Amino acid sequence: MDSINISQAVIKRLPRYYRYLGELKDEGIERISSRELSELMHVTASQIRADLNHFGGFGQQGYGYKVRNLYDEIAKILGLDKSHKLVVIGAGHLGQALSNYVNFERRGFHILGIFDRDPKLVGKKIRDVYVAPMEELEDFIRCNDIDIAVLTIPKTSAVEVAKTLVDCNIRAIWNFAHVDLAVPDDVIVENVHLSESLMTLSYNLSRM
Repeated sequence: MDSINISQAVIKRLPRYYRYLGELKDEGIERISSRELSELMHVTASQIRADLNHFGGFGQQGYGYKVRNLYDEIAKILGLDKSHKLVVIGAGHLGQALSNYVNFERRGFHILGIFDRDPKLVGKKIRDVYVAPMEELEDFIRCNDIDIAVLTIPKTSAVEVAKTLVDCNIRAIWNFAHVDLAVPDDVIVENVHLSESLMTLSYNLSRM
């Protein structure tokens, strides 16, 4: 599989396939055709087949897909068969909400540290993790082999913190700050702009 040739549009559809297949698996359904899956997901059967063919196909002509097998294969493609160590930087409302989301652990994403500059938040316990001061961030990342950092801080601080993360050899940043980060090519950034998503919803609502 040459991931360079796979579009981001295909990659962004994989978690949705994974979610639907997980629901089918939990319902005890063992096999499903691309047509049946397309009816559930409102994606064309040809699109599903084309997406999955990037990774080997996994189906059989006239038989369809084994739900459990396809679910497990997509998990491997998404890297969910591995464990990931995270830190959350920013212990405000959003940082606390993300830290309390139990499904991250079920998917192999383990939040080991939470950091903030606000002395009122330092020492606060969020689930089983105490909020630590920012001064301890670099040593913590290096000592715990952290590979993903979650940024839930104001954009005025995000650029500076991102530079620190790069210096600590963080490989991936999940960025909720309202700023585009300039990082080396070997650091992956996934930007989540909540207000932009809400504005897209508003646009579509105003044209109904």
